Amino acid sequence: MKTLEVQVPDQIAREVDEAVLSGSFADKTEVVLAALRDFVKHGRFKLIEDQQLRDIAWAKSQKPD
Repeated sequence: MKTLEVQVPDQIAREVDEAVLSGSFADKTEVVLAALRDFVKHGRFKLIEDQQLRDIAWAKSQKPD
């Protein structure tokens, strides 16, 4: 397993702490892993779709009137 170091805004750090204290997650690592799994599963497809939509919008703007 690879180690990543991240800095997060204070509000996100508080929410991570609350998730652990509430018992929703065993520790902060589990919170981060859950978020990264969600990104890999859903987020990257959204990023690809957004890029494709920007490309389409650009192409349409290049079409002569």
